[in-house]
Amino acid sequence: MDLERAKGFIHDRRQGILATIRRDGRPQLTSVLFFLDDDGRVKISTTRPTAKVHNLRRDPRAVLHVSGSSFYEYVAIEGSVEFIEGGGILPELRRYYKRVAGEHPNWAEYDAAMIRDQRLLLSLSVDRAYGMLR
Repeated sequence: MDLERAKGFIHDRRQGILATIRRDGRPQLTSVLFFLDDDGRVKISTTRPTAKVHNLRRDPRAVLHVSGSSFYEYVAIEGSVEFIEGGGILPELRRYYKRVAGEHPNWAEYDAAMIRDQRLLLSLSVDRAYGMLR
């Protein structure tokens, strides 16, 4: 599938299923909220102590499955994850929130929750895509 067509399909969608690889080779699936960023990468917010983060630190390969309006319409994006974390994470998490949910009523409260929850962003490259589109 053409990458631009796949990106066009996921551009206005926000819900998907992220597949990572467990230590024993089996897939680990997680429902996620995401957005396709202007840099062409998919951004996903998560917390540090999750299975997907542990899996991705060991093996950065992942697949994001995004469903369409019918059961048979979907796109799967394959790529590698980089982590956005550390000192500059709060502005990036705010940007993520705005893109996924809009304005927050209290950014100071939001920032405190992001620090308490040990939030970080996954940045998934779009290296390959497959699926079925109408």
